Amino acid sequence: MPKKHLIVLLGPTGVGKTTVSISISNHFNAPIVSADSRQFFKEMYIGTAAPTPEQLSLAPHYLVGHKSITERYSCGMFELEALELLNKIYLKQDVAMLVGGSMLYIDAVCHGIDNFPTPDSELRQSLENQLSTEGIESLRAQLKLLDPEFYNQVDLKNPKRILKAVEICLQTGKTYSSFLTNPQKQRPFKTIKIGLNLTREELYKQINARVDQMINQGLVDEAKTLYPYRDHNALKTVGYREIFDYIDGNISLEKAIELIKRNSRRYAKRQLTWWGRDKEIEWFRPEEIVTIINYINTFTKK
Repeated sequence: MPKKHLIVLLGPTGVGKTTVSISISNHFNAPIVSADSRQFFKEMYIGTAAPTPEQLSLAPHYLVGHKSITERYSCGMFELEALELLNKIYLKQDVAMLVGGSMLYIDAVCHGIDNFPTPDSELRQSLENQLSTEGIESLRAQLKLLDPEFYNQVDLKNPKRILKAVEICLQTGKTYSSFLTNPQKQRPFKTIKIGLNLTREELYKQINARVDQMINQGLVDEAKTLYPYRDHNALKTVGYREIFDYIDGNISLEKAIELIKRNSRRYAKRQLTWWGRDKEIEWFRPEEIVTIINYINTFTKK
């Protein structure tokens, strides 16, 4: 039986994964499964830089815009859905692709989601009360003491993620990050991890340009239509948080754009820090498509 391979194409926000993924997909006849946790939601088209209809037509894409922000969707649910989809793809093809920048979601498919303990309802309520009375800074300070490794990786503006990490630390007496390094589950495919990156100056320039493009495409209007749902977890993310602050009259549009650029650059830095621990990733520049394809061939032709 031919070996099955999963090409994992990852990289920081704004690096150019979509264009590269289509070239690789066409060469290997490999359908693309999205691992971008924001592009799952069909209402968030502009602010997530989702593939355009033209790009979607150039290669088979799955799990892009297949959910609504009103639906509950977790990393665990994604793991099960992605694996089921890959099993169907492998009935006809030997190679598939997983493309995105959402670190936990990529890890869930490649290694399996970690088996966290069942939440303690009293502890959860206590931490939620702490968040509401003392603010997110209180939980950040706890996390920095309890698990400095995860503190340096997590989105410090995401209260749900920080609360969960502190909860696990207090409940188990172990670091949250230790649950992210458990032995991986066996998969019926071999992963080939390709990372895309640029010099910091080049990457930041592309991130800034992409934010300007989003604004020109109508990000503000898109955020206005989503404003009634702003408390949904999917919208507590870079690009929408800042525009919601603008809509609320807290900051100017110019300031919102400046903050989106800054926070996107910070997110890219966190992504690269996360992937720095994964020695399976081979890094390339986005324009090195021929070199990338040759590298993948060394695995698929064995």
